[in-house]
Amino acid sequence: MPSTTRNASLRKPPRIFAAALVAAALLLPLRNAMADQSAAPALTVSLVTPTQRDWPETVPASGWLKPWQEAIIASETSGLRVTEILADVGSVVKKGQTLVLMSQDSVQADLRKQEAAVVTAQANLTKAKANADRARQLRSSGALSDEKIVEYFADEQTATASLASEEAALDSQKIKLDQTTVTAVDDGLVTSRSAELGAVVSSGTELFRLVRQQRVEWQAEVSARYLSRISEGLRVDIDGPDGRPIQGKVRLVGPSIDTNTSRAIVYVALPQDVQPRTGLYVTGTIELTTTPALTVPETAIVFRDGINYVFTAGEDKRVRRVRVETGRRADGEVEIVSGIDFSARVVTSGGAFLSDNDLVKIAGEG
Repeated sequence: MPSTTRNASLRKPPRIFAAALVAAALLLPLRNAMADQSAAPALTVSLVTPTQRDWPETVPASGWLKPWQEAIIASETSGLRVTEILADVGSVVKKGQTLVLMSQDSVQADLRKQEAAVVTAQANLTKAKANADRARQLRSSGALSDEKIVEYFADEQTATASLASEEAALDSQKIKLDQTTVTAVDDGLVTSRSAELGAVVSSGTELFRLVRQQRVEWQAEVSARYLSRISEGLRVDIDGPDGRPIQGKVRLVGPSIDTNTSRAIVYVALPQDVQPRTGLYVTGTIELTTTPALTVPETAIVFRDGINYVFTAGEDKRVRRVRVETGRRADGEVEIVSGIDFSARVVTSGGAFLSDNDLVKIAGEG
């Protein structure tokens, strides 16, 4: 091989090595930048340690708002025409307040007729009594036969009974006259009106329906497994229909369980000054007993793939993703049943943007 070719081949490796050195020199700043970038904090976070709180154990419930008791106001007489209606749906009425007036002409005529019948019966009794008194005086003289004396005594008894019957009939007519004025049986709120002006009603016809004393209760459905722990007087928190919370108390625990749903009704009394609309479906909780709970802010919980996590920060300012089991929730706090203890430093927010082993900057630290 010529010497010139051999010398050229010997010079190639140094050239390749030099090119590699140049490339390495060019990549070094890029690698340093990437290293600096990986060492930069991913996020500035605030930390909090779990708090020990005394929280009541609660039972979830849902159900309808219904009247405490309903009063049905109906006609007590038949064949009378409605002449005036003095209340409507939404009216707040007092006990004894007039709601409906009915025609009284025929009733008053019957009343006058019966008053005349009573006067006639009184006159008959006066006559029969006079004859009976005379018979008593003449019984020993023999002026009247025994048959006649018995007849006079029987007439007296018959007249007495007839008068009593006519007076009872008069009382009945007076009651019927009173029944032409329909009044409220209790204080309350009128929720329905069936009375129609000019209608001829029969006995028992419903005219109004009202919520007694304007009291509304919550008929909450709860799982049967909680019934043994629910008793009268327990506090209840209800999510009001207008967004405002309502506090009530257990009034009664239903005696039966629905065989289809295995749920029972718990009747919850609401405060007198709280009068929500009936017929609304609301949710709430019944407080059972107070137990300790380890809590963190709800914002610290990261929900991924159906699992709850929190991020905790170590002394190296790197975060660790920790799986936790959550429990009760209230006032922006959530109970941690397992996964962390009191000493954990938990990221309060922004966990959705973090990954395991990320470097973070801790707020308030240099």
